[in-house]
Amino acid sequence: MLSYEELTPAERQLWDAFPEGREVDLRGGEERTVRAAVVVALLLGQNAEPSGAVPALRLTGARITGRIVLDGAEIRHLFRLRECVLEEDISLEAASTLAVGIVDSRLPGFRAPSARIGGRLTLRGSVVEGSADRFAVQLIHAHVSGELLTGATLSAPGGVALSGGGMVLDGALYGEDGFHARGAVQLPGAQLNGGLFLRGARLENPGGVALSGDNMAVTTVRLSRGFTADGKVRLRGAQVADLLSFEGADLAGEGTSLVCVGLRTADLDLRFAAPPAGRVDLRNAHAAGVVDDRRSWPPVLRLDGFVYDSVRFDDEEALPGGVAPAQRLLWFRRDRDYTPQPYEQLASYYRRIGHDDHARRVLLHKQRHRRRTATSVVGRVWGGLLDVTVGYGYRPWLAGVWLAALTTLGTLVFRGLTPTPVKPGEGPPFNAFVYSLDLLIPVGGLGQRGAWHWAGGDAQWLAYAFVAIGWVLTTAVLAGVTRALSKS
Repeated sequence: MLSYEELTPAERQLWDAFPEGREVDLRGGEERTVRAAVVVALLLGQNAEPSGAVPALRLTGARITGRIVLDGAEIRHLFRLRECVLEEDISLEAASTLAVGIVDSRLPGFRAPSARIGGRLTLRGSVVEGSADRFAVQLIHAHVSGELLTGATLSAPGGVALSGGGMVLDGALYGEDGFHARGAVQLPGAQLNGGLFLRGARLENPGGVALSGDNMAVTTVRLSRGFTADGKVRLRGAQVADLLSFEGADLAGEGTSLVCVGLRTADLDLRFAAPPAGRVDLRNAHAAGVVDDRRSWPPVLRLDGFVYDSVRFDDEEALPGGVAPAQRLLWFRRDRDYTPQPYEQLASYYRRIGHDDHARRVLLHKQRHRRRTATSVVGRVWGGLLDVTVGYGYRPWLAGVWLAALTTLGTLVFRGLTPTPVKPGEGPPFNAFVYSLDLLIPVGGLGQRGAWHWAGGDAQWLAYAFVAIGWVLTTAVLAGVTRALSKS
């Protein structure tokens, strides 16, 4: 227990003001030093006699010496420091307290793992300095009933600026108004019921993870409007009930800039301010709606397993079928590995909104991509033949074009020549058009092919070629149509 007689003049001001909750402003005074032991004693209830007001510690402009340790304590008083400098960190491990405010102050760390804060925790304008081996702010498994942060600078270069794994936040986590983190911001498994707002925030952890939100559950996430991350943003398995927005964000992480593997969100906004420096991984993610900007596509985009209900560019009207397949197919080229699912997903989307022509075009490009990655020479040749002849079955009208072109060629060539009848005086008269068509159709017959033949020369070789081409063309049609039907 502290006695009043051993307090300094500055500490006596704080002691006397505490029962009434009055603010003590030491700025400009000759004596500004307050011992941490005095702060601890007051927050633990010393000198909290009933006076009709709510006891509260409100201190401005002080220099606090020693360490404020309130581990496991039950604190029933408001606690706000403003424009203070703390020599050592604050520790509220497993404590229970009301709202905590540390505004425009400087301190070497704030620890409140497993704490219960029954109001807002604000660090607005404060600078919290950790190190590579010491968290700047630690809130692992803490429960905060109000809002958190806003406009603070958390510094732990090479370490962890904010550790909030498993944290439950009933309000929102605001990292706006100049929020700056040097070191990782870790929120794995956090439950943010009011959302995560980091618009305009700057996160720096070069070569590492700038923001980790693996498996967190959050109502909405806005990493937008000037949000900058020098390091990886990782949201693996995160559950976002409403919107996940990267509109106007600058992702500068090398190698991999954004990981959203297994993400679930209602809407996904990928309109980055500029193309991310590294790859964006959307494998096995699911979004009801997706909007992006062709000008800010990442250099590498992983899309295998990515499922969406609608997708559009920001300069397109949100109308069914507004996304033309030509540009969206270029999207797939950002994925260097061949995977069929992204094509099947886009084709399914087009079918669902009634654009079967777009769906067939997408599936045709899927087969072409597959052919480019085939290791077998025979497979590539056969695939090319299917593409040229029938468009892998998605353009069966090409077979008719080939048939018409070859029939025309045969008619022009055979018209000026005289064939030899197989049985003189029998059979139909020679007709160059019907004869050419009969050669190209291997099944059935029109009576010309069996009634006339050539004694030799170029005409005979052309007839042989037409027969061979007819079989190849028919085989390609059957193979292509069968493949198309089997995929439909």
